[in-house]
Amino acid sequence: MQRSLTLAILPLAAYETLIWAALFYAFPALLPVWEADLGWSRGEISGALTASMIVTALMSLRMGTLIDRGHARKMLLGATVLGAVCLVALSQVQALWQFWAVWIVIGLVNACVLYEACFAIITVTVGSRAKQAITVVTLMAGFAGTVSFPAFHLLTEAYGWRGAVLTFAGIVVVACLPLAAIGLGRIERFRETVETVDGRKTLTRRAILARPAFWWIAIGFSAIGLVHGMVISHIRTILADAGLALAMTVVVASMIGPMQVLGRLIMVSVQRWVDTFGAALGAFVGVLLGVTALISSDMIPILAFAFVVPYGAAYGVFSIVRPVLAAQFLGREGFGTIAGMLALPYVLAGAVGPMLAAWLWGLAGYDLVLGLSLGLTGFALFALTSARRASLA
Repeated sequence: MQRSLTLAILPLAAYETLIWAALFYAFPALLPVWEADLGWSRGEISGALTASMIVTALMSLRMGTLIDRGHARKMLLGATVLGAVCLVALSQVQALWQFWAVWIVIGLVNACVLYEACFAIITVTVGSRAKQAITVVTLMAGFAGTVSFPAFHLLTEAYGWRGAVLTFAGIVVVACLPLAAIGLGRIERFRETVETVDGRKTLTRRAILARPAFWWIAIGFSAIGLVHGMVISHIRTILADAGLALAMTVVVASMIGPMQVLGRLIMVSVQRWVDTFGAALGAFVGVLLGVTALISSDMIPILAFAFVVPYGAAYGVFSIVRPVLAAQFLGREGFGTIAGMLALPYVLAGAVGPMLAAWLWGLAGYDLVLGLSLGLTGFALFALTSARRASLA
């Protein structure tokens, strides 16, 4: 049965790999190119991603409700088509307002197609086997950055960035759309039912908000989302400021994906001895080590490579443990709504990250960005342990 579910989830795993490459990693991959070609400031460009992620966060509540009401298939397929349309529009932008408008719509799309929505669909559908299915998805989708950074770089060299974006629009239509349709059909065969309280289909938002564990989970993962939003959206420029050649920043950034996969493989190999909470604690330590190495890379550039191993591995683990811990601490009843409510602050924090990093960089350089990242990671670790205590109370 486990092998059957693994095979069934592969189309969704391939879908997530390509959709992340096209609709998320396109931004950090093309940020230096846009800055040079379009003449806009780093802050003006980064603001578009912030606006996009704010829309993603706000739409996550609606996403969770749609999943709980059985509209996951229409939501995922419709958003995929809209995502392709957005990429076509992005390839044609000439003015800053057009650039922002496209990314705002992409924010709506991302609320329906990226990990938050996908993992909620999986958890609602396969229930107790969600961790297995999510692990398979993240093992493959961990290579999204590895696909995106070099692909956009090579396509931009050959056809310009506009041609590169158009190419990915075609990939979304030709590959992502059928993969989503096939994947949703296959996992439906593994659906588990969940008992509800008092015959209700889902918990009310008020009941969810009344749980202290919910708040600690939301705060902890929002803090780590802010760290990731600051670091990943500026990773190439952070590395360039540390003294790495532009081509080498592509190499380092492209390694984040494989390191995410490495982290997930390590988690799978030790899960017999380390539970999900323990894996989360290890991931926090990995972020602390990675950011520390990145700070030191100003003096020793080779430490940029030391950064990517623990940092990438840690975020690979986070992708799995966030929905699994939420289900363990808060239960599966109404999980689509729970996932949407947790996604709101998490994605909002990530949305603030690019703009905040640009502002802090203007004040005192990237050392200030990385110093704040260390403090936020320590606070997130405290919040997660508090969430566990609250769930056991």
